[in-house]
Amino acid sequence: MQYLPGHDPVVARIIRQEESRIENTLDLIAAENHAPRSIFEAQGSIFSTKAAEGYPGNRFHAGCICADELESLAIARAKRLFGAEHANLQPHSGVSANLAVYFSVLKVGDRILTMKLSHGGHLSHGDPSSITSKCFHFKHYGLNLKTERINYEEVEELARSFKPRMIVAGASSYPRLIDYEKMARIARSVSAYFMVDMAHIAGLVAAGVIPGPVPHADFVTFTTYKTLNGGRGGVILCRQAHAQKISKTIFPGAQGTPSLNLLAAKAVCFKLALEPEFKERQKKTLENAAAFAAGFEKKGYRIVSGGTDNHLVLVDLRSKDLTGDLAEKTLESVGIIVNRNIIPGDPRRPDITSGIRVGSPAITTRRMGTQEVAQIVNLMDIAMLNNRNHDVLEQVSQEVADLCLKFPVYKG
Repeated sequence: MQYLPGHDPVVARIIRQEESRIENTLDLIAAENHAPRSIFEAQGSIFSTKAAEGYPGNRFHAGCICADELESLAIARAKRLFGAEHANLQPHSGVSANLAVYFSVLKVGDRILTMKLSHGGHLSHGDPSSITSKCFHFKHYGLNLKTERINYEEVEELARSFKPRMIVAGASSYPRLIDYEKMARIARSVSAYFMVDMAHIAGLVAAGVIPGPVPHADFVTFTTYKTLNGGRGGVILCRQAHAQKISKTIFPGAQGTPSLNLLAAKAVCFKLALEPEFKERQKKTLENAAAFAAGFEKKGYRIVSGGTDNHLVLVDLRSKDLTGDLAEKTLESVGIIVNRNIIPGDPRRPDITSGIRVGSPAITTRRMGTQEVAQIVNLMDIAMLNNRNHDVLEQVSQEVADLCLKFPVYKG
């Protein structure tokens, strides 16, 4: 930092503390990653100051020559990366992107069929606590509680009886692949639009290490800061037939000027995701997630759905008489960052939970592999089972610190 310490030493101190926290903890939050410094440079660039309402070639401000070049470049890269007909990169967040899709082709009160939040869905898919539920009429499909996988028969039955105008696939805590072709077929059978929210798995899809939804969906939304390893912000991909409606819904419908600095970061993100090293890292992300599942299973924990096909693992703690809340707090005290998470059919409240969600993206970005995953699982197990033993927790904390020092995020 060159200027901030002089202008605002308090904020500068907090930023330095956050840098230290990141370097000295293991981030296992499935929705987080460690973006490269180039992303930060783009996000903090001079583009932060430019107003550019509208789209390339059709702005409501002068002085947009560079803004037009930047946004056009980012759009071209996004379309190439995902094989999409159209891309809108202006949404400020994933929720903004989802709302824009809803309002682009639906009327207030229209019916939408989505996945239950308690079974792995997302707040913006019509949860009662979300503004989306106040605008549209949602019904939710769930998992088969025996297999803990999407019950496509239920989806089809609900689609026939509920007659939604849109069906949404995608999740925030579902460790298995989604059959997009089957979901698209169900949507077509009831003349519904099909949207996929792939925020969590966008990086895996971009690298081609898991199947993607673009060939099957009318709309695909995602964020760039999870497995895609970029900065903040949302993206909408869609068929060309819907491009004009999406553009108008974002601007002037839901947003004013785009954050061009975030667009710059998205352009860099897509460029990096087109490189061979990115694909190799996504393969290792899958390997590390599978290693987490296998490691916890060997320790006697139950793994929701029996494993994982993507970057995250849901661990049922009930066999160890633990709660997600206790596990989260204990692990944070030793430098391991996870989040408590409800599991399908969870008898506990959402603020307590019976499980934790463990993600592999951030440690994979630190160049850790399956050997380190085995070590982390062992440390997590020791800490959780000895959550009141200060001496044991102190020893675990030291081993975590040593591991962080060996695999720095940015230092060195």
